[in-house]
Amino acid sequence: MPRCLSMALATVALAMPVLASAQIARALPLNSLRGEVTFGQPPEVTLNGTAMRLAPGARIRDTNNMLVLSGTLAGQKLKVNYTLDPYGLLFNVWVLRSDEIARLWPTTAEEAAKWTFNPLTSTWTKS
Repeated sequence: MPRCLSMALATVALAMPVLASAQIARALPLNSLRGEVTFGQPPEVTLNGTAMRLAPGARIRDTNNMLVLSGTLAGQKLKVNYTLDPYGLLFNVWVLRSDEIARLWPTTAEEAAKWTFNPLTSTWTKS
């Protein structure tokens, strides 16, 4: 009986991180913008139809908020939130889940300047 109990507890303990990560909402940065990225051969990408490059040290987070290498995304076209570095290179990228895509988010700095952000709910509203 103790052996079965320890196996059951081990199974539950291993499943907990998966269950917990499914319930946690990501807090996307206020200064990030919404866009569509097509990943080419690193460091080449296309952001909203414009050819760009990934910044040195660029961080790409998948739908589970885990870091991924740009080479593993080559050939994929994904909805993302992103930030640029001071040189205009793509620096931070968050691949969006369907619930995040459904939320309103600015696609340009001009939109972000006109809209209102509610930090308690992490939502944008058009002004």
